[in-house]
Amino acid sequence: MTGSDSAPGGAPSERGAAVGRRIGIGLMNSLWRPRVLGAWRVPATGPVILAGNHAHNVDGPMLMGTAPRPVHFLIKKEAFIGPLDPFLRGIGQLKVDRSAADRSAVTDALAVLEAGGVLGIFPEGTRGQGDFAALRGGLAYFALRSGAPVVPVAVLGSADRAGRLIRALPPLRSRIDVVFGDPFTVGDGSGRRTRTALDEATVRLQERLAGHLTDARRLTGLCRPEAGR
Repeated sequence: MTGSDSAPGGAPSERGAAVGRRIGIGLMNSLWRPRVLGAWRVPATGPVILAGNHAHNVDGPMLMGTAPRPVHFLIKKEAFIGPLDPFLRGIGQLKVDRSAADRSAVTDALAVLEAGGVLGIFPEGTRGQGDFAALRGGLAYFALRSGAPVVPVAVLGSADRAGRLIRALPPLRSRIDVVFGDPFTVGDGSGRRTRTALDEATVRLQERLAGHLTDARRLTGLCRPEAGR
């Protein structure tokens, strides 16, 4: 399996992403105790965008290992270093340069959706509070351009406490909740990508994602972002 392992038509490899999912399942379930809620809400077929909050570096692998379908994530180019470069490419992940308009990453992401795959995005753009308080425009662009439904995902518990053995990771065997929300679409179906349409879509996305996060915290008992800190 190599970085050039792609599906017909140039889409990143679905087979590679499936391998990545199996790796994620094994690692996440051996290191922590993920509790997955609402995975049935993810459409079983067709293009889907998973939009997750991002409070800890483990959130991506956790979502990869708990999603019901293989996911192609947009990942910052800084992660593609040394042996991780061919590995991440081989499991169908997408390198993106966040400092500029990365046309290659846009093309790859749209190819995933055009092939009926699942695109994973952390719309806050970087690790932070994980509260969807500020979104970059990429999620709105992909949602409008592709017409694919967006499924909000809340990963809770990953950043509550530092581990005793490895401070950079959550405590081993601690519970991490992954809550999938109802799919929804943005835009009017015309595919318009004007600045006004993108701004309106971003506002709607922020409202829906933040609402899902609030519901997920209530459902899991983590009603406050600071819970457990």
